Amino acid sequence: MKVIFVQDVKGQGKKGEIKEVSTGYANNFLFSKGLAVEATADNLNKQKIAAEGDKRRAAQVLTDAKELADKFKDLTITIKTKSGEGGRVFGAVSSKQIADGLKEQAKITLDKRKILLDDAIKSLGTTVVTVKLHPEVSAELRVQVVAE
Repeated sequence: MKVIFVQDVKGQGKKGEIKEVSTGYANNFLFSKGLAVEATADNLNKQKIAAEGDKRRAAQVLTDAKELADKFKDLTITIKTKSGEGGRVFGAVSSKQIADGLKEQAKITLDKRKILLDDAIKSLGTTVVTVKLHPEVSAELRVQVVAE
C-alpha cells in the first residue's frame, strides 16, 4: 500500500515522502497514530499544494532575512556597562544584552541564540559580532561598549 508520511517516522520515511508499506503496518500503526495517509489522488494533490506553500514561505523568510541583514550594515548598538581601569568591563557583555540593546535602540526583536559571540566582550570599544539570521544569511553587527 502506498502512503504519504505526514510526520517523520524513524526507519521508514520523512515528512512528505511517498512509500510502499505493508497494508497491516499502514492500517494498524501509521494511520491509527496519524503518521501517514493513504496515497490517493486527492491526498497527493493536497500534499503537492502544501509543498508549494512551504516553498513560498521559505522564500519569504529568506527575503526577510536578507532585508534585515541590509539594515545591520549601517547599524551600531551601544551597550552601557560598568568598567574599571584600562577599559576593562566588570564581567562581560552577553548576547542577551546585545539582543536587548537591539530591541531598545533599533526596534528589532532577535533571539539571543542567533548572536554568535566567539569570545565574551570584556573591553570597552567597538566589536563586530556575527548574527546568524537564516541558515543561508548571516550579518555583521557593530556593538559599541561604553562606560556608564
